[in-house]
Amino acid sequence: MSDLESPLPRPDDRTAGSRTHGWAGGAFTNPVIPGFHPDPSVCRVGEDYYLACSSFEYFPGVPIFHSRDLVHWAQLGNALDRPSQLVLPPGMPSSAGVYAPTLRHHDGRFWLITTNVAPGGGNMLFTATDPAGPWSDPVRLPDVGGIDPDLVWDEQGRCWCTVAGIQQVRIDPDTGRTIGEPRRLWSGKPGAQAPEAPHLYRIGGFWYLMIAEGGTERGHAVSIARGPAPDGPFEPCPDNPILTHRGTNRPIQNTGHADLVQAPDGSWWLVLLAVRPQGGTPGWHVLGRETCLAPVSWVDGWPVVGELAPVMAAPPWPAHPVPAPAVRDDFDGDGLHPRWIWVRSRPDGFRSADRPGWLTLRARGAGLDEPDVTFVGRRQQHQSCRARTLADAAGGRGGLAVRIDEAHHYEIEVGDGQARVLARTSSLLSTVATRAVPDGPVRLRIDIVAAAPERWHPRMEPDLLRLGVEAADGTFDVLAELDGRYLSTEVAGGFTGRVIGMYAAAGEVAFDWFDYEPL
Repeated sequence: MSDLESPLPRPDDRTAGSRTHGWAGGAFTNPVIPGFHPDPSVCRVGEDYYLACSSFEYFPGVPIFHSRDLVHWAQLGNALDRPSQLVLPPGMPSSAGVYAPTLRHHDGRFWLITTNVAPGGGNMLFTATDPAGPWSDPVRLPDVGGIDPDLVWDEQGRCWCTVAGIQQVRIDPDTGRTIGEPRRLWSGKPGAQAPEAPHLYRIGGFWYLMIAEGGTERGHAVSIARGPAPDGPFEPCPDNPILTHRGTNRPIQNTGHADLVQAPDGSWWLVLLAVRPQGGTPGWHVLGRETCLAPVSWVDGWPVVGELAPVMAAPPWPAHPVPAPAVRDDFDGDGLHPRWIWVRSRPDGFRSADRPGWLTLRARGAGLDEPDVTFVGRRQQHQSCRARTLADAAGGRGGLAVRIDEAHHYEIEVGDGQARVLARTSSLLSTVATRAVPDGPVRLRIDIVAAAPERWHPRMEPDLLRLGVEAADGTFDVLAELDGRYLSTEVAGGFTGRVIGMYAAAGEVAFDWFDYEPL
């Protein structure tokens, strides 16, 4: 039995038994994977869960997570971590690149199918025996168009690929060859925007086709249909959409792009993307689309999604927490933690034999406005946080930045004896503040502070970013305080969230360490 073939749903018994099992207060918090981790796809193997997300213009691509309880997740690696798997050319716009993957386990192997929305890309299929990697080079599917590809095997072992639209074709997963002609399936409410994110499941006596519709903004929703075979015909659920927060005042919005998974106790759960808007109207989300978790019960053969809130009742099994990431990365190892991502490609030589324990960045493009910038960062995962680094720009110019894309970024930069705060907001680049700094390494710092809800007003910013230089004793010289709305998806557009990291704009800049901590 593959991970998509499940028996008839059991009655909902999640409320039975103990609610403690090591859960703090008998609860967990959403999102379960905070920050820019959209389009989650999940599968279970035994008592282990694995999850993959989109990565867009960042390299390596498709982060892979592991959990024992669906709530606490640790990143194992990135599925696409070498150029033979993923090419993201400099001419590709931000928010192109790697779109929604589907992760499945079948016949003793892990299967990952995704789309590279870039020249020379298209739909690609990867396999691994260990989800931590290595993953195979791609099997390309040149005759499968569209995005958001799904993968499923029926009882006869035939493999079906379904894409946004919603269109389906049989494929040979070992060669990428299509079998037969593509055909249209049920695609949600007639006239609904962006039917996408299809996933097929064999549950009980039916095949279920779950999709997202309404677009990935405030109108996002999850709908479902069922039929006798993976190619239908499909009957829509009478209570569609089975999940949406559109038109509500709930703190979690844009709910959609979901995937179902059954726990060992027989209960069912939904992973999905959502956002947390902050500030005044229309609300700005700055962390990107995040991975959330919601319970599912079954009524008359249809899934019913339970409450989705920031604080949720814990599952009825023991918690399996994972170690919190260290605040400091000293760059002492041979490689980087998989949380570190580069814009479009990872340059060679970021380790220097002349300076062990330092991360050495050599400029390619002339700063963060350029698509081939040398920038390495990690996703912002907390609404209030602090990032710091010790930068030596004796051989160049660079610093610490918060990035959405080439046209939306704030940075504190050092070089030529000066520290500068720069702000790029669309077509406007401003040097906001400068001050002289002494020779030698300089501590750069950015504090991000979420707006306090009690001081709400219609134009209130989602957060403030304070950029400056820190003394050895921790004294923070704030050179500028900038409005965070200009580094939000509602302003910048696109599909990503903030990434905080280090960059080189000219020459060579070395970084001794990097700190990230929630406030």
